[in-house]
Amino acid sequence: MVDGALGMAFGVISNSLLLFLGVPPAAASAGVHTVETFTTAVSGISHAIHRNVNWKLFFRLMIPGVIGGILGAYVLSNIDASTAKPFILVYLTGIGLYLLFRAMRYPPREREPKIVEPLGLIGGFLDAAGGGGWGPVVTSNLLVQGASPRMTVGTVNTAEFFLTATISATFITQLGLEAFTLATVGLLIGGVIAAPFGAMLAKRVPAKTLMFLVGVILTLTSLFNLYRALV
Repeated sequence: MVDGALGMAFGVISNSLLLFLGVPPAAASAGVHTVETFTTAVSGISHAIHRNVNWKLFFRLMIPGVIGGILGAYVLSNIDASTAKPFILVYLTGIGLYLLFRAMRYPPREREPKIVEPLGLIGGFLDAAGGGGWGPVVTSNLLVQGASPRMTVGTVNTAEFFLTATISATFITQLGLEAFTLATVGLLIGGVIAAPFGAMLAKRVPAKTLMFLVGVILTLTSLFNLYRALV
């Protein structure tokens, strides 16, 4: 529901809770990535039904995002991307704090974002190579550029399905049914049920509140992941 409403945080919330419940790290990671393909599909359809999608922006994000995801998957097999992770998380924490500042001074003048294709490419690359980052990187940067919070969340979530499906294709093929543990099935059921409500919230929550919540979630999740990366 949080991911569908704010365009980020499915991975970090689900991974953290599964680990807390005693699921092994490898199984938790496999389950989250597998389930995300289904939840982003439901979320994307729901956002489209509620007219939360800017289709011009969608194609500008999705195509370079998929290319970046493929490149990231190849790089991951040869280079350790974890060394760059703390620096990315510090950057995202700063973006989160800036969004909180922007939310307090809302409404700013909404405008069409100019830097889109490079953002999609980088977001897709980081999502594959670093194990996550599409939502935090793409959603937050589009909001900083002045894009509409509701349309940004809906468009980024819808594009994420194609990115996740591309990245997960090889992963699912290699793991087969082993990826579908009991925890994965529970995560899949809960995620698919909750995803449409996230799209409803994104449509109904005021833009200022939506931007503030994105800033809070981005800051907290980035600080949490930064702590885990450094400890």
